[in-house]
Amino acid sequence: MAPGYNDGDWLLFRNISIPDTGSHVATRAGRLIGKVILIQRNSAIGSDFLQVKRALDVQVRDEEGALGIWVEGDNKIHSTDSRTWGPISLHEVRGVLLFRYRKGAAQPTGL
Repeated sequence: MAPGYNDGDWLLFRNISIPDTGSHVATRAGRLIGKVILIQRNSAIGSDFLQVKRALDVQVRDEEGALGIWVEGDNKIHSTDSRTWGPISLHEVRGVLLFRYRKGAAQPTGL
């Protein structure tokens, strides 16, 4: 997610889960638009592979009308995201960013 977030930054996420079905799915998914989210995707590395992406849109994923989230990384040139995968399923969203502590931020001094 560079340049917005860098190696060494501490990110605090609030756990969330959005069911794939129900009357409020679109509303709950829509609240993520524009936010930085934590996603977990199955990959060659395994299912514990976590990624930080920005949620940009809610879209229909399949012919059955299931909703998904369109996500992109802030580094457009080097990011692997929905431009490669398409919209991700709602159950892949693990959290939403609450707080960031920047690497190199001023450290409190001892007493």
